This record gives sequence, structure tokens and C-alpha cells, in this order.
Amino acid sequence: MKGWFSGPIWACAFFALCAAMHGVSAASAPKAQAVSGRGDLEQAQRIVDAAAQTAAPWSGPRTGPPGQPGKYIAVVAEDLRNGGILGVVDGVVQAANVIGWSVKIFDADGARALRFKMLSNALASRPDGLILVGGDAHALLPGLEPFARRGIPIVGWHVAAKAGPVPGTPVAMNVSTDPFEVARVTALAAIVQSGGHAGVVIFTDSNFQVAQDKANEMAAVVRACEGCTLLGIRDVAISQCEALMPGVTRSLLAQYGKRWTYALTINDIYFDYAVPVLTEAGIPNGAMAMLSAGDGSESAFLRIRSGTFQTGTVAEPLNLHGWQLIDEMNRLVAGEGVTGYVFPVHLVTAENVRKDGGERLIYDPSNGYRDVYRHIWQRP
Repeated sequence: MKGWFSGPIWACAFFALCAAMHGVSAASAPKAQAVSGRGDLEQAQRIVDAAAQTAAPWSGPRTGPPGQPGKYIAVVAEDLRNGGILGVVDGVVQAANVIGWSVKIFDADGARALRFKMLSNALASRPDGLILVGGDAHALLPGLEPFARRGIPIVGWHVAAKAGPVPGTPVAMNVSTDPFEVARVTALAAIVQSGGHAGVVIFTDSNFQVAQDKANEMAAVVRACEGCTLLGIRDVAISQCEALMPGVTRSLLAQYGKRWTYALTINDIYFDYAVPVLTEAGIPNGAMAMLSAGDGSESAFLRIRSGTFQTGTVAEPLNLHGWQLIDEMNRLVAGEGVTGYVFPVHLVTAENVRKDGGERLIYDPSNGYRDVYRHIWQRP
């Protein structure tokens, strides 16, 4: 029987993801051959099922410096219209209130010129620390260097392709899930749902390296599925989704017709403006499925719950990430190092959308992270 997945790409993706889920480095994971036929589908199903499990007990830090008193933190947000960014900022504000810090938010509104203006304004406000929410740390480097020269610590969310310190920049910690795991789970979920016959279009934003990396990883997994077809990768700036996605969606429907059965994106916001076009075109829900490699916005949760095209989102724990940003910053202002903690990947589907905070239309793991951070900071 001919293999359901072909070549070493699938084997590499599968075993790297399994290794990551079990705390094994990719380098030390055992080498193996790609599995043929039905076994591939069953292995992919196990990965997807594992990612869809409800939150495990807290696996992050439990000790650290107490809350440093009286700090003021500037928060530069890439675009507060983005539900993921807004969710993280909400978490930052909540955690800052608990630790006893003041926060001021500077919104770049997704505009290139405003990014540096907001950084300049943030610097002029004389903060004790800078938190970047969204954006690209390398692209923003000229605006970050003045903070570094003044000894102002910087942490960020989704500002680089990998979690942890961002090499070549003064960003001490990029808080994120693993974007490669996120991308693999998203693509595998589409393949499993389609029974190995997905016709896929991927949407990305080349302004951000992490977005491009996610798109490339999803494309690699789809290409390794012999029964699937990667129809194309479309580069649409997140900041221009409202203006561009309706026209792009109509064009794709005209070009591919019934061959286009799955849409994969690096952020849920693309679907906010594609779904109305699909509805107007009379496309039935069963003819098109949408999955997002990141975010977990309110609108995504509503679509998944109502069965309106979207069947999954690899949701970020947005509120938790906001609390982690404050904790990482507290460690820096206390003269200690960051934790480097990376939260496990979680796939939201119709089966689990009401769990772990889903009734509030967010993914908020029920693992007690707020109490853990209060304990670390010695706050009641």
C-alpha cells in the first residue's frame, strides 16, 4: 500500500512534535521511518487528540523574587484590534494590578510609522520596563536600542520565531507557545478531519518572521500528505485583513472552486473577513473548514461553537501569557534571569470549546496559574 504521508518531512515533523510533547529534545528523539497507510492517520490522530486535551497541572515556575515595589511598565501593542494582542494586554493589566505596578499602553495600530513613534513615546514616559505585545523584535531593533542603552529591561509576546531570549536584540524573553508545534498541530488537524484529502490554502503575513515560519511549517506538513493538495500560500497583512480578505476570498473561490476545502491561517482574524464572503457565496459549512495556527479570539470561539466554517484554533493562553510577561519582567527588575517557560500547545475544537474558560470565549487554562504567580510575588 502506498504511504498516506510521503518522505522524511512527515517523519521529522511527527517525531519532533512527539518528542516536544514528552519533554524530549528533537536532537535526542529516536530516528524512525515514516509509517505507511492507515498507521499514519492514526498517529496524526493521536497528536491531534493530545493537543485537544484540557489543561494539565501547572508546569511552569513556582519560585522567584517577590514583587518589586512601585514599578511603571510601558506596553507597546502592535494592534489592539487584534483579539490575541488585546487578550495579552488584558492579562498584563490584571497581573500588574496584583503585583502593584502601573501600566501605560501605547497602540501602534498596525502601522509601520506608528510602531517607532509609540516606542519613542514609551521611552519618553521613563518606564522601568518595556513590554512588547506583537511586532517583530528584529524589525523594531532601532527603536529598542535606546531602551537598552538606558538599562530598561524588555520582554515581548510573539515578537520572534521562538520562545526565549531573542538573539541580536535586547529582548530578554519572548513569551510564546512553540510556533512550530502550533503549525504542525494545525496542519495535522486539517489532514485528520479531511481523512487525508484536504485542498489547502494558507494565509500568512510576511511582515512577521514568526508568521512566515508557521506558514512554511504548515505547508511542509500538507505537502507530505500524498492525498492532500497545497493550492497556495497567500500573503495578506494582518493590519489589512478587513480591506483585503473579502476580495482575496472571492478570487480564491473563483480560481479553485470545490477543490478548496481547507483554509489554514496564522491568526483567526483572517476568518473574520473571509466567512461573510463564503456565506454570501452560498458555500455550505461542510464544504469548507477553517483552522488557525494561533490566537483563539472570541470570534473564533463563536464560529467553532456554532459550527460556522471554523473547526479549530490552536489557542494561545492569552491571559496567562500576560501574567507570565509581568513575572518575567519582575525577575529582570529584581536582577534575576528569565524562566524561559513555554506553555504546551492546545487545540480548541467543537468537542472542547466550552472547557478551560471557553464559556467566556477565551482559552484560560484551569491550572491555577494566577494563584501560583500571586504566591511567587507574595501577594494575597
